[in-house]
Amino acid sequence: MSAPAAPGGPLVDAVGAAAYTVPTDAPETDGTLAWESTTLVLVRTRSGGTTGFGYTYGAPPAARVVDELLARAVIGLRVWDPPGANEAMRRAVRNVGLPGLVAGAVSAVDIALWDLKARLLGLPLADLLGVGTREVPVYGSGGFTTYSAEQQDRQLRDWVDGLGIPRVKIKVGESWGRRERRDRERVAAARTSIGEAAELYVDANGAYTRKQAIRLASCLDDEGVTWFEEPVSSDDLTGPARIRAAVSPDVAAGEYGCTLSYFDAMIASGAVDCLQADATRCGGITGWLRTAALAEAAGLQISGHCAPHIHAHAAAAVPNLRHVEWFHDHVRIEQQLFDGALSPEGGTIRPGRNGRPGLGLELREEAAERYRVRP
Repeated sequence: MSAPAAPGGPLVDAVGAAAYTVPTDAPETDGTLAWESTTLVLVRTRSGGTTGFGYTYGAPPAARVVDELLARAVIGLRVWDPPGANEAMRRAVRNVGLPGLVAGAVSAVDIALWDLKARLLGLPLADLLGVGTREVPVYGSGGFTTYSAEQQDRQLRDWVDGLGIPRVKIKVGESWGRRERRDRERVAAARTSIGEAAELYVDANGAYTRKQAIRLASCLDDEGVTWFEEPVSSDDLTGPARIRAAVSPDVAAGEYGCTLSYFDAMIASGAVDCLQADATRCGGITGWLRTAALAEAAGLQISGHCAPHIHAHAAAAVPNLRHVEWFHDHVRIEQQLFDGALSPEGGTIRPGRNGRPGLGLELREEAAERYRVRP
């Protein structure tokens, strides 16, 4: 159903948010954090009889940020202008601060506005943005440090042998880097599970020290690891730059960025071979596309961090894409809560192929309601 006509185009009538906390299917831990549930904050934007969806992963209070701060900045603006709404939201949160929870809320609203615009035009979001590729590469991501050897082996084989995904990632840096021996054993076991043909990635989530990361790189080389994600904290830009100069795997980071200045500083420091950006944190589709352009200007590729059904459409639009993270935790939630989930069979996802407008997702209201929580 089309939105009502208005001077200059349809207007945003309503913005609202809800939070859904979904338990993990097993305890999940990386190098620096443990969790047993994940919260998806869903934003609905409306114009006339059409509703757009967007979401972020974070904490329930992000829904309150949407309802109490961002809605009034967006309602009444033209649906056709998500970048303008993005700027209005950033100005509205000046005094409360952007990083973290607020950035996630801004991102979710931005994504919902792009979804709404595409739905009103009857287009998949990828087609609205302009498609550079119909085949978006993904890598399987999980391999949590809490997994037993059998769990890790089964997950990796399911991706490589079952779905044909030719690149996979496991977590390392267990217990803030205090279990180096087990890290080495798990990397070697992962190589055995996937064989020699598939690419193997590791993610330390900032757990190692600088010297430790460089020392462990010899083990990574032995197992053919080609991607070393966040070997030390991303707040320490000098550290990743020194590690990058000393190791063979590509160093990647950037998942916590929420402003262009953050990404610009990371690029300028020489910290990464591939820039990561998370559309659910860096300003939504608007922010992610701008970050991709910043990376392209520096001669770097970009990778979409987590939330694969958000990144699929934007990733298809940029020429310097490396891949999108097919993250176990988020994939499971998105497949459970939404109709229209994509398949990574063969190692790629194909946004817009089903012809559904916008992100191509529809909330399964009954499935979601059981996980709804109060912000």
